[in-house]
Amino acid sequence: MDSVRFGRALGVGARAAAKTLVTAVDAATAPNPSAKGTRPVQKSAPATAQPQGPARVEQPPQATSTRVVEQAAKSATQARQTGQGLVRGSKRFGEAVWAPFVKLSGVLGLELAGVFFGLFAFFGAGWAWKLHGNLHETATNHDAHARFLVCLVMAVVFGYFLVSSFVRANRRGRGR
Repeated sequence: MDSVRFGRALGVGARAAAKTLVTAVDAATAPNPSAKGTRPVQKSAPATAQPQGPARVEQPPQATSTRVVEQAAKSATQARQTGQGLVRGSKRFGEAVWAPFVKLSGVLGLELAGVFFGLFAFFGAGWAWKLHGNLHETATNHDAHARFLVCLVMAVVFGYFLVSSFVRANRRGRGR
């Protein structure tokens, strides 16, 4: 990014932050719209101070009171809509960020399990191949025959797990 574009982006961000800060200060210093007909509490003056004349008691007119109530209702509605929008936005953000991560980690886990099963299938097939040569030497060797069958079954079962794991990973990766 060149310095001009960076400066523009920084300026836009600074202006947006300043505008947000000004809005927050205005909202913090505004009178409470939900306080109906309450008058501010006047502090008593110290004994050494000169009285400043009669205390004014203000009674807000009916139009001002209804306007304040309408503004409070409007602010409450806007706050509710903002909150609902925030919930929807955070849900969509979570879906956009975490859904691909979950999908990728699931596919990667299935492929890793497939490799693990493949190692067992490979060793089982290798042992079966070694025992296959010894099987024909002695026809009466029952232990060699049993070991050969165990190694062959191990190679077939783990080979099936290998293939099924990669097939499932492929389906999950394509979204089916």
